[in-house]
Amino acid sequence: MAFVLPNLPYAPDALEPYVDTTTMTIHHGKHHATYVNNVNAALEKFPEMKSLGIVDLNKAVGTDAIPKEIATTVRNNGGGHFNHSFFWKVMTKPSNSNGPSAELKAAIDKAFGSMEAMKEKFNAAAAGRFGSGWAWLGVKADGSLGITSTANQDNPLQQVADEKMIPILGLDVWEHAYYLKYQNRRPEYIAAFWNIVNWEQVNDNFKAASGGGMPAL
Repeated sequence: MAFVLPNLPYAPDALEPYVDTTTMTIHHGKHHATYVNNVNAALEKFPEMKSLGIVDLNKAVGTDAIPKEIATTVRNNGGGHFNHSFFWKVMTKPSNSNGPSAELKAAIDKAFGSMEAMKEKFNAAAAGRFGSGWAWLGVKADGSLGITSTANQDNPLQQVADEKMIPILGLDVWEHAYYLKYQNRRPEYIAAFWNIVNWEQVNDNFKAASGGGMPAL
């Protein structure tokens, strides 16, 4: 079955003033749509792979399960489809952004010392990613929280990732995600992101990941 572009879970202007309407419209309707179209085109050549969902497809990146002929296309575009499907859901209107659950807050405190310390480490991962990529907060194999960054459209589910984990929060730091509003001021964009984090979704992601499951896309 072919992948489809998911609808945004809010109006394109819902994240104003932190993410502008034009960026959201182009980011979702152009960039994400292109990833979907490209991964579908690649999988047309190998119909036996069409039964894989987007999570399993990403978990297979970096393994022999992906034919060499389409390995790069799947990595870039299958990664882009997962990453953006995940990203839209971890953001919400500023007034709807509440905070982590008691369970997630306790895990954050245990792993990083405090919420502010976690944000500082996450922000550093996002700001320090050279070129295009992502920053992630996730649950590692031992059940603890970790922070990592990935290049381009890689993510910590893929075998190519430096540090593997189940993501519960992610931030896109490709220039197309912020340049119309923030130009070269990536740290300003990163700081603004915390005003629109959908903590209810992140809490659900944490609960699923802590049980070994995957966040719902």
